[in-house]
Amino acid sequence: MRLDSAGLRVLSRQECLHLLSLTSLGRIVFTDHALPAVQPVNFHLDGQNIVIRTATGSKLAVATRNAIVAFEADDIDLRSRTGWSVTAVGSARAVTDPAEARRLAELPLTPWTPGRLDHFIVIHTEQISGRRLWSATSQATKVLH
Repeated sequence: MRLDSAGLRVLSRQECLHLLSLTSLGRIVFTDHALPAVQPVNFHLDGQNIVIRTATGSKLAVATRNAIVAFEADDIDLRSRTGWSVTAVGSARAVTDPAEARRLAELPLTPWTPGRLDHFIVIHTEQISGRRLWSATSQATKVLH
């Protein structure tokens, strides 16, 4: 088990991908008019790629076309001070191939917002890192057992 300088457990790439597969809400970080922007999105992990569904012409669709973006998802229990956080960085691309769009439309990626959301963004996870959070109490328990 590898710990970072803050004492958090460093997760492997496979652990990060597994955790991303367990949730459907994350945050995409992109550039909007030369400034950083963050937007919550629902997503689906397709192999090692993050898939987001949005409206054609939306700010997100336009800003992420052929861009490098960051993506973050987590699951934190505030009461127990435990959980995990995963961050990915990669190339985002708009899906233009009709066959690929049809395949992605079959993924369990249900839009949360109304309207026609027929534009897919695929993020290739080039870099991925994660940390497992645990409270001092849970750390002490693990050391004792």
